Amino acid sequence: MRPTPYVASLRVYEPMDAFEPAEQLRWQAIPITASTGYDEQIRALRRLISSQPPSLSADSAHILEFDGKRYASPWSTAARCWVALSSFKESIPLSVASFFVPTSVEESIAINSETVEDKVPHIITETWMIPPRWFSLFEPSERLRGHNEDGPFSLARTSITNAKQRCIFTHQSVVETFGTGPIEQEIADLLEWLTMFHAESLVELDYGGLAAYLEQTLKEDGFEGLEADTSIEDIQMSLGGLATGDGAKAGMGYERLISRWRKVAALEQAT
Repeated sequence: MRPTPYVASLRVYEPMDAFEPAEQLRWQAIPITASTGYDEQIRALRRLISSQPPSLSADSAHILEFDGKRYASPWSTAARCWVALSSFKESIPLSVASFFVPTSVEESIAINSETVEDKVPHIITETWMIPPRWFSLFEPSERLRGHNEDGPFSLARTSITNAKQRCIFTHQSVVETFGTGPIEQEIADLLEWLTMFHAESLVELDYGGLAAYLEQTLKEDGFEGLEADTSIEDIQMSLGGLATGDGAKAGMGYERLISRWRKVAALEQAT
């Protein structure tokens, strides 16, 4: 059982030569079989009851070997906490922010912030839902799914070059159809994030524990399980419809995708 089964992740793995020598030594020392996903989630749970500054905690990375080459996706815990705090404060009136984030907690996160705020996190996460724009970065053939000791899993992995090209296509399709706006900006932000990394990086979508919830809802709808998930295909259908001016096709793909994940998101209220 995953410690945080409601979290999905989009990760960038950079080749070792993209890191400083000291970091290369740290990441090279991590065994390829290490349970870094489990360790990352356990530490995330511990931070819920502790205000220890993340910048003072030992950090780690997810490790991947592909075609004989080692890649790393640092947890970037301090940077992610800083980004999350900034985003949260921007979403509510400043006068009430202190009621949600006590000054002592904010100060603990902000320790050494000048060395953190300019760093780009290699991982972005979502809870109970996977944003449609994430699926647009991948092809169905790049997907791997099955079952392991944690239960159902679903991964998709591609080169960052492919991911950026597909993100550009998605952005252009949305702008040409709907113009600029919140959805377009989210895609633009995703593209900007991808451009921050080494040109030989890999991009990975990990359903995390949401794979189990998705399988549950699919079985309740009469399907055999996770193999019936066509999220990547659905977003491709929707984008293809936008590109060709076929509104019915675009709407059909998008509705199939959203309705599937809406059922997963609804489980948040049931747990």
